[in-house]
Amino acid sequence: MSIGSVQTQFFHINEPFFLDSGQSFESLTLAYETYGTLNAEASNAILVFHALTGSQHAAGINKAVPEATPLWNSECVLGWWDSFIGPEKALDTNRYFIICANYIGGCYGSTGPRSINPATGKPYGSQFPQVTAWDVVHSQLNLLDHLGIDCLHAAIGSSLGGMLAILLATRRPQRVNKVIPIATGLQTTVLHRVHNFEQILAIRNDPNFKGGNYYESGPPKEGLLLARIISHKTFVSLGVMAKRARQEITVEQPDNLFYELSSPVESYMFHQGKKFAARFDANSYLRIMDMWQRFSLDAQQPGLFDECTHQQYLIFSIDSDVCFYPEEQKEIVQALEAVRMNVKHITVHSDKGHDSFLLEPDLYAPYIQFILNDPSQYNQLQ
Repeated sequence: MSIGSVQTQFFHINEPFFLDSGQSFESLTLAYETYGTLNAEASNAILVFHALTGSQHAAGINKAVPEATPLWNSECVLGWWDSFIGPEKALDTNRYFIICANYIGGCYGSTGPRSINPATGKPYGSQFPQVTAWDVVHSQLNLLDHLGIDCLHAAIGSSLGGMLAILLATRRPQRVNKVIPIATGLQTTVLHRVHNFEQILAIRNDPNFKGGNYYESGPPKEGLLLARIISHKTFVSLGVMAKRARQEITVEQPDNLFYELSSPVESYMFHQGKKFAARFDANSYLRIMDMWQRFSLDAQQPGLFDECTHQQYLIFSIDSDVCFYPEEQKEIVQALEAVRMNVKHITVHSDKGHDSFLLEPDLYAPYIQFILNDPSQYNQLQ
């Protein structure tokens, strides 16, 4: 059962917000959504960190976010984790108060490159400052303060969002009791850097990019389309890609291309890129990608988890994942076990690759419900 219609809310920080870089915003806005009810003790809150191109809209139906026009289209209406959030689902809104916020630098209502720069009266564009993972987490801690939440029941995130969940847990351990990272890692690998750099170049080399100042002339859609094609091949398994190409997509030809698409797989990938370019902002993609490129929590760093001994960890791997390989989650587990932390590691067997965490709630829900709902039985989790 879906939670039905929801609306995005906006949290305004009306004072200078300082970034890791030393730069600051005169004020800052975070777009966020909540599901369920915060209890009187404010002890049932769960913070969800979205993946690279996600949004604050994690569950339910949200037909319009005027602040995100024209990017908020039909692809955005259904919450990206709707199958996980709601009554009696993995994140049960009858029990918990779920929060999800769009990152600084995003394009769905939070302060980002599309936002108006008060110094110029025009969109920030190329003038939008560098944002780090800690800047994102720090801003969301401000949101928790605003909501009256001192300590989260849990922080959960998948992919890039899982990195942020771990960062929150290690930098502010007193703010969270349970941590659920899904298909993620402690640092950006060499393979990530290569794939990400290819995408960065695809966008920057689009003639319409114009150094990031394209809001009056039109976005670099071809570059963003190509970036999505590059990334998409790490999100789904080859078998699923071929199946989707056969079942879902009719052959579509790009405009002004001397090469004629010759297979359903090519058409499928082109279609995925075209859909994405219509719903996301290229500058936001680059800013969040840059944040990912710079992320690192060294497992060998002395004391990384020393203040986290009260926390419980449930870590998911996906055996067919070629974006965040299972070895990356094993590194997290080993780092936690090295300091005798309470950790459970579940490997999901799926043919859907990295996207399994979006598509197969039944493979995750029983374990998530177990750690969230019955901590006394945590040690029995297999």
